[in-house]
Amino acid sequence: MNFYRKTFFASAIALSAFAFALSSLPVQAEPRRSDESKSHASSPSPVVAPSVPENVTFAGVKISLDPVNMWERLDRELTAMSYTHTNTLLAIKRANRYFPVIAPILKKNNIPADMVYLAAIESTMNPKAISGAKAGGLWQFMPATAREYGLEVNDNVDERFDPEKSTEAACRYLRNAYAKYGNWESVAASYNGGMGRISGELSSQQVSSAYNLYLADETMRYIFRLLAMKLIMENPSDYGFVLTADNLYQPLDYKIVEVSTPVEDWPTWAIAAGIDYLTLREHNPWIRSKTLPNKTGKTYRVKIPTKDSLSRSSSKKSVYDPRWVVD
Repeated sequence: MNFYRKTFFASAIALSAFAFALSSLPVQAEPRRSDESKSHASSPSPVVAPSVPENVTFAGVKISLDPVNMWERLDRELTAMSYTHTNTLLAIKRANRYFPVIAPILKKNNIPADMVYLAAIESTMNPKAISGAKAGGLWQFMPATAREYGLEVNDNVDERFDPEKSTEAACRYLRNAYAKYGNWESVAASYNGGMGRISGELSSQQVSSAYNLYLADETMRYIFRLLAMKLIMENPSDYGFVLTADNLYQPLDYKIVEVSTPVEDWPTWAIAAGIDYLTLREHNPWIRSKTLPNKTGKTYRVKIPTKDSLSRSSSKKSVYDPRWVVD
């Protein structure tokens, strides 16, 4: 027997002896799980599908959701908004501050109250919002479109970020679009896709409503995002959003100062007005630089927030829509 065979047999004998020794050891029972470990093994919290109604009313028109296509398109947006908590929750909170500002402007211009939700899906009610495509403000106007509808947009002043002026401009757009289409769903689709595109597709596809158009996915989803936002904001708790009055962003009180001359330095102007430059810019986001050339002598309305409205403990508490909060 050579060296390698001797080594092999010796190793085999040693392994057999080790196995026998292990088999002789007492077997211990597996330790029981504690109550705490059992709780970790329990089922996760259920993910509840949002409820889709049989129909929804928008701008005074009752829309049936019996067609499979209509139901599923709305279900997709309700699901997305219900579980994209951050943006939807912020839209509800901010709406308490800005709906009281823009809703009366819509009413004055004979625009349906439901079109307020268009601003909510455009900007999540953030008047300082800027998109990747450089659309800006509550209504997300592109610079060229903003100028077309009467807003000043330059390096020093950008009225897309003025809630009142931008809402007036949005009303002008919406009235023009309604005169062209005669229904608000096509108006809303044109706000996303452009009037030229929607008009061309309505003609080529031989339909009269944007609900029946085949379009780019973003525009097809847009009008159903609008319906979904309306449903959620009318009854947030039905979709898992539970807020108290204290969670809502409160309306602010302002003193208005009219400025019709150039301003050499807004920080200096702000200090003289009793606030700092940060506060000036936060509440007048249409100001875009530290100077205002104002060569034409145009009158600008500058908002100076009252001291009480800047304090959570002393500001007035109001709820625009009682359905937004729980008792």
